[in-house]
Amino acid sequence: MERICRLLNEALTPYQTHLGIADANGNRQLTVFDSLAGITLQRTVSLRQLQEQRLLIDVVDGLHRDLQIAEGRLQPCVIAALQQRQQPQGTFA
Repeated sequence: MERICRLLNEALTPYQTHLGIADANGNRQLTVFDSLAGITLQRTVSLRQLQEQRLLIDVVDGLHRDLQIAEGRLQPCVIAALQQRQQPQGTFA
């Protein structure tokens, strides 16, 4: 898990991350701290999300998006609009 923490810290610079102790199901509390050591985000992540590269990338992408929202650089309504644009449009006969 130390390696995963280093990767998360590198991916989320200037933020720092901490992975809590695994619960009975193997889930861990992921906490993201700002430069003043204040908690910016907290998420529960599964062991599978931390072990599978594709899922870990998804976690980091989600954290980047949530950090942009927390910083006020991205509004949730913009995300919804972007997601709607990416959905395939139905064709008319």
